[in-house]
Amino acid sequence: MRFIIFVFTVVAVCAPATRGERPNIVFIFADDWGWGDLGCHGHPYVKTPNIDRLAREGTDFHRFTVASGVCSPSRTAVMTGQFPARYNIDGHFAWVPSNAKRNMPDWLSLDAPLLPRFLKKAGYTTAHFGKWHLANNMIPDSPLPSEYGYDEYGAFNCAGEQMPVHDDARNAIKFIEKSRQAAKPFFVNLWLHEPHTPFHTVPKYRWRFREMESEEDNIYASVLSHADDRIGDVLDALDRLEIADNTLVIFSSDNGPARASRPTELGLMHDTATGAGYGIAAAKGITGGRNGYKSSLFEGGIGVPFIARWPGKIAANVVDDVSLISAVDLLPTFCELANVKLPADYQPDGVSQVATLMGKVAARREKPLFWKMQSPWPARERQPFHWVSYAVVNDHWKLLSNKDGTYSELFDLRVDPFEKQDVSSNQPVVVDELKSLLSDWKMTLPTKPSGNVFSAERQGF
Repeated sequence: MRFIIFVFTVVAVCAPATRGERPNIVFIFADDWGWGDLGCHGHPYVKTPNIDRLAREGTDFHRFTVASGVCSPSRTAVMTGQFPARYNIDGHFAWVPSNAKRNMPDWLSLDAPLLPRFLKKAGYTTAHFGKWHLANNMIPDSPLPSEYGYDEYGAFNCAGEQMPVHDDARNAIKFIEKSRQAAKPFFVNLWLHEPHTPFHTVPKYRWRFREMESEEDNIYASVLSHADDRIGDVLDALDRLEIADNTLVIFSSDNGPARASRPTELGLMHDTATGAGYGIAAAKGITGGRNGYKSSLFEGGIGVPFIARWPGKIAANVVDDVSLISAVDLLPTFCELANVKLPADYQPDGVSQVATLMGKVAARREKPLFWKMQSPWPARERQPFHWVSYAVVNDHWKLLSNKDGTYSELFDLRVDPFEKQDVSSNQPVVVDELKSLLSDWKMTLPTKPSGNVFSAERQGF
């Protein structure tokens, strides 16, 4: 009898957690949603009661950064847990001639380490609903989201049929209901279109903000309110299905808010993936005091909302304005929560932040962070914070550099998180150390894309 008890004890210690102990994961990733575009972050007129609810019932991390100032590389980091520069993905996926001109692949490699595949192998059902943009709808021979490890998907900015942008939450809820009925843990991406251009308005939401004098402000508030309501629908479904307590919900954004670089008249535009809507003049996103906007490696371009809720596990109504979390941390974090043993040859650029989510404030990062973008130099007068091609963060120091390294700025993020004071002249040793780190990192990057990442339309380019 003692032997039998001993065997069961060993099994209990060594076995992975049961399905009930592993959380479902709902990852909400908005598009161009600025840090300041939330009611709980003090926006003067945008109303986001459902996201605000997440903040009340979870922890609001103020020091989260994405891996790029634009869409496709930012999403690559989430999918792979690696810096997008490792795949020569430095900008958004466009049509083939543009990708070729910018020395980019035409889609994220299917041979990359992929978050949904890791989770699926661990027994999760996986789904993606919303924006894709790890290829482009103008590249018809690009892989579909299903080839990356999703059991179900409905998407736009991908090959094949384009899902209507407002069907994202409805499809996600159906998938959640199905997974609940099957008693399987699930992982679902809800990658919202809002507030990217074109702005696809609905009369109900325009009417909600009818007293606003500015039509542009009315449009911007209406699309964010519509997105917030859809998030609320998902939260309500988790409550109705009685699985909210075992579901980690995260809200974030792929980069900072877009802004017109010059005065622009309000007008309609057409997008081949999502249809007609209002153009960039209605982009009124704010950064909460951070410098720069979308496509910048200053904090306004990469510092975005990050709110995490897991009742009973993540503290409620708490703000963490110290811990520096990155998008490359999401893969190792989600995989630890799912009891996924990552392959021995996988080399993550991120680190698991499970302890941080659970309330252990991280005073410093274990690994440095790096960024690479294609940015103009010298800085353009109308876009003074969009000249940075490389950036590195190590501990509390952040170095920004132009493309050829002839100009750089240094910021002490511990005392100056909004990058208002360049201290490079006072810290030459720190500058040299960060330049050396950056130089060593550059040496690890490929000079061009490789593998099966090119459309047949590449012939001739």
